[in-house]
Amino acid sequence: MTPEMVIDVGKEAGEIIVLLSAPPLLAGLAVGLLVSLFQAATQIQEMTLSFIPKLLAVGAALVIAGHWMLSLLTGYVIRLYHSIPNLIG
Repeated sequence: MTPEMVIDVGKEAGEIIVLLSAPPLLAGLAVGLLVSLFQAATQIQEMTLSFIPKLLAVGAALVIAGHWMLSLLTGYVIRLYHSIPNLIG
């Protein structure tokens, strides 16, 4: 196993991690921004107000994008398992 192979596997794993984390993080970011704009407009300074909408948005993002995320992860693992003979030899 050459250093280039290790770097390629690590690079692909990093790309998969970024793609898997994007839907829930972006949903939480968008809802957090909307709640903070609402709080600024109404001058409600309650810190716990944004927690429940963010939680619901992240849950909804996981439900909506879950199938895509699972297929992306299983595709990566299958490709990694199939490349084991090339990595060892």
